[in-house]
Amino acid sequence: MAAAGLFAFHALVDKQPMVARLGVLFGAFAAAIVLMWFTEAGRTFAAFSRESWEEAKRVVWPTRKETLQTTAVVFAFVVVMAIFLWGVDAGLLWITHKLLGQGGS
Repeated sequence: MAAAGLFAFHALVDKQPMVARLGVLFGAFAAAIVLMWFTEAGRTFAAFSRESWEEAKRVVWPTRKETLQTTAVVFAFVVVMAIFLWGVDAGLLWITHKLLGQGGS
C-alpha cells in the first residue's frame, strides 16, 4: 500500500496539485500502518523491528584508534598484495616471452 501511494504521488505530478498528491501519499502510508497493525504479519514485523533496534543498541562500536589501526592494516595489506600480484604478473610475462622465443636477449 505504501508503494502504491508513492507510485500515485509520482503519477499525479501533472494532473493534481501538490496538496492532493501529498494527501494520497500520506493516506496510503496511514492505510499501510493500519493494515500492518491489524495483521499477524504486521505485528510480527513490528516485534522484529523493536528487537533489532534493541540489539543494535547493544553493539560495541570500535574506538577511533581501533578504526584507524584496522584501516591502516587493510591499506598495508592492499599495497603488499598489489606488489605481490605485480611480481607474479611480471614473472609470468617473462616466462611466456621466454617460452615463445620473444624475449629480447
